[in-house]
Amino acid sequence: MLDTMTFTKIAASLCGALLVLLLGQWAAEELYHVSGGKEQAYVVDTGADDEEAEETVEVAFADVFAAADASAGQRVFRQCSACHKLEDGENAVGPHLYAVVGRDVGSTDYGSYSGALNEVADVWSPENLNAFLENPRGWAPGTSMGYNGLRDVEDRANLIAYLDSIGN
Repeated sequence: MLDTMTFTKIAASLCGALLVLLLGQWAAEELYHVSGGKEQAYVVDTGADDEEAEETVEVAFADVFAAADASAGQRVFRQCSACHKLEDGENAVGPHLYAVVGRDVGSTDYGSYSGALNEVADVWSPENLNAFLENPRGWAPGTSMGYNGLRDVEDRANLIAYLDSIGN
């Protein structure tokens, strides 16, 4: 009834079916696959190339900072509060930010400054803070701050206005 020859026939029929399936898949792929190196047969013109690209208007940081809202900056500071404290002398993962606007870079008793900041700036002016908060690793390569940065200039201005109101 069920001997070795029967199991061999069943295994051979499954392998044969798998082979036919794989060959059929290969043939279909060859017939219907669109190669990336071939040129398109036709292009539908949507007119997107004719439109002028929108120009991004760069607003001077001084103008944005003049209109900054410190209370909105307090909400933005929640992102910073995971690593920084606002109380004088109370360091956390990062140095305290009490009276940081106008303070010399690296002047606190925080012991883990990376040294990259001292090479880039002497004082935490609003302009230096803006550049640092936009892209910390790009402005001060080698900094130990692991934050990716604030992309919105209004958020940065609001945060700096809030930090300026703390201790100054």
